[in-house]
Amino acid sequence: MKKIQFGTSDLQVASVILGCMRMNGAENPREIIETAYENGIDFFDHADIYGGGECETIFGKALKGTSIKREDIIIQTKCGIRKGMFDFSKEHIVGSVENSLKRLDVEYVDALLLHRPDTLVEPEEVAAAFDQLEAQGKVKYFGVSNQKPMQIDLLKKTVKQPLIVNQLQFGIKHTGMIDQGIHVNMTDEPSTDRDGSLLDYSRLNQMTIQAWSPYQYGFFEGVFIGNEKFSELNSVLDRIAANHNCTATGLATAWILRHPANMQVIAGSMNKERIKEIAKASEIVLNREEWYEIYCAAGNILP
Repeated sequence: MKKIQFGTSDLQVASVILGCMRMNGAENPREIIETAYENGIDFFDHADIYGGGECETIFGKALKGTSIKREDIIIQTKCGIRKGMFDFSKEHIVGSVENSLKRLDVEYVDALLLHRPDTLVEPEEVAAAFDQLEAQGKVKYFGVSNQKPMQIDLLKKTVKQPLIVNQLQFGIKHTGMIDQGIHVNMTDEPSTDRDGSLLDYSRLNQMTIQAWSPYQYGFFEGVFIGNEKFSELNSVLDRIAANHNCTATGLATAWILRHPANMQVIAGSMNKERIKEIAKASEIVLNREEWYEIYCAAGNILP
């Protein structure tokens, strides 16, 4: 398993994360966790809202049934989304983490991310929550999800802990962060900067990007791999995948990991064989010709 530096920390982490959003639909959660761990995926991503908290509970119980030691894995969770609103208040952040710890049946989480931007955020409240959670040993590292540079800088004005992670939707069919950087000084649709040069900001500030829904197109519209709507892309993926002795899913993973931003890929599969093929692909390094051919086959245009 390819390892990367976790933001500005000294921690080396797996480049593939097991996303646990669908853990409540897994036939055998214990086997899923063990399969991931045996294949080098020792990083597990949660959120307080996944399955209404059920996914964390299932994971916690399943983990106890394995021989995996708590200190040998990374557990990450997220908070801030409530029904009909977002909430970055100190009370909600602290309460959410305490509830997640109970459901996961652990004493601490390695990382906590603020799930989506709360326009009513008061950075002082976030700072107070983070200070308390860090002092109590309940959270080691902090980050955000789906936030742009100015929102991150607003938090950093008050929050003293390094914000080392940003979880963002990214993949072959969701390339906005890349498109606008390629189409600089142009007036076509791909040149539109929708995120404040987030990719460059992340690299400059050593924030680890965690790519969520890496195999989806649109906003949870479906998987592009093997989808007849994307025949040209799948033809290219299958051909290049055969050259690397991997699957199209594995290749889609390698495509993300090839970027020098040193991203992590969140694989949300609860299928043991797919988990294995994704983990295996972390070692594949695509050359420039392959990477750009896939990028263009996805319908992107080079100026």
